[in-house]
Amino acid sequence: MTPATDNAPPVLSAQDLMMIYGKGSTEVRALDGISVQIQSGKWTSIMGQSGSGKTTLLQCLSGLAQPTSGRVTLNKNNITLSSLSENKRAKLRRTHISMVFQDFNLVPILSVKDNILLPLRLAHRRVDKQWFEHITSVLKIDNRMRHLPGELSGGQQQRAAIARALMSKPDIVIADEPTGSLDSVTSNAVLDLFRSIVDDFGQSLVFVTHDKDAAHRGDVLITMRDGKIIDTADLRVGR
Repeated sequence: MTPATDNAPPVLSAQDLMMIYGKGSTEVRALDGISVQIQSGKWTSIMGQSGSGKTTLLQCLSGLAQPTSGRVTLNKNNITLSSLSENKRAKLRRTHISMVFQDFNLVPILSVKDNILLPLRLAHRRVDKQWFEHITSVLKIDNRMRHLPGELSGGQQQRAAIARALMSKPDIVIADEPTGSLDSVTSNAVLDLFRSIVDDFGQSLVFVTHDKDAAHRGDVLITMRDGKIIDTADLRVGR
């Protein structure tokens, strides 16, 4: 991975996304005509209160959910996620789109090493040993490979989850409230790691949170309310 320039095309884009639940008087528009471009090699934070639609947007951007209408496109490969079957979208998440969750989603009976390599093995892809050694060293978990997840601290488990997300060298990492279960010291350490993988690895990152301080660690801040984007700010201005 190499850092992208500001002139690089967006890695992921969404156009006119609608997500509607119910009908008539019970209709709820979780997404109401959203269009957004996620910049390559940058950290894009998406912030909003509960019910703002940020989690629904994340699910559509990652292919975990299909919008009622509109289109999501992975631009590097010109893949329209919203036209793919569920199985094809799942395969895409093993290769081009990686996820990091609040609750880590590590398999408790597998070692840390096996958890990190699991997506590659499911996709029948070769393991880049040099890349594996590099990211586990950078994330400071290279001495924990034989441990089970339950033998790690919360911060170490999140580092393992981040390593798993990076192993496939994805086009984009999408993180859903990844510091929500961590104490403030560990949370800041994880935020530093995300900043590092963007700055040093050139990784494109979407970071969904309700935490203002965490959101402002990014390069771009998208604020949502009632299923709409109400503001987009370039956080690099003045830095």
